[in-house]
Amino acid sequence: MNRKPIFAANWKMNMGASATEDFLKSFLSKLLGQSFPAEIVIAPPFVSLAKLTEVLHSSGASNEAQSIQIAAQNCSEHDAGAYTGEVSVLMLREFLVHYVILGHSERRAIYGETDAVINAKIHKAREANLKPIFCIGETLAQREAGHLETVLRTQITEGLNNVSDKDMAEIVVAYEPVWAIGTGVTASSQQAQDAHALVRSVIAELYGQDTAAKIRIQYGGSVKPANAAELMACPDIDGALIGGAALEPQSFLEIIRNGCSNQPS
Repeated sequence: MNRKPIFAANWKMNMGASATEDFLKSFLSKLLGQSFPAEIVIAPPFVSLAKLTEVLHSSGASNEAQSIQIAAQNCSEHDAGAYTGEVSVLMLREFLVHYVILGHSERRAIYGETDAVINAKIHKAREANLKPIFCIGETLAQREAGHLETVLRTQITEGLNNVSDKDMAEIVVAYEPVWAIGTGVTASSQQAQDAHALVRSVIAELYGQDTAAKIRIQYGGSVKPANAAELMACPDIDGALIGGAALEPQSFLEIIRNGCSNQPS
């Protein structure tokens, strides 16, 4: 199955509007004239979505700029109302957002998001025709205790509860071992491949082999230019969700370039 890789920059709580504009000027100048057999996505903080949309979709924007997809880092499971600090999917649509990151380990650990809450957000995103980047992953303690399969199976099953086959076609899964996020420690290519194969097998149990073969599964966790090619060479890894290394234009571009080095053009 020839799945198009997807490389998504998750800027987390970095890059305000002015920094976003500076990044894009540099990144687009480096990207000019280049094309990759991959989808490029940028997820800035909410306050920078307007600037990202303005630069990428202004009149006269280059083809390279217009090809970059915009993502949000989160959304509410509610449409509107007394939810101070929340952002709805309908608000995100106004900024030409196509993707939304849901279930990130930081949302789970710091803000207490449960599988049920993440599931509600996935359904709400699909109602607005947004494409979820659905994050799953185990802690080091869970892996060392031999609970990897149980943890991933639970997160997948409960996070995707009642999600239709049709909506599954619009979902990207991001496997991020929690112990490798922002630590500089990367899962070995074999560890990553084994986990991705497990994820695909669970999806096959739930939705069938055809859906499992088509769904894209990203790897996230200290992805860098130096390890991108090896990770992306694994048969079940279909791109990367990138944190710190995507805050610098040259680094982000090199991850995409190296990750695509073994892809058919």
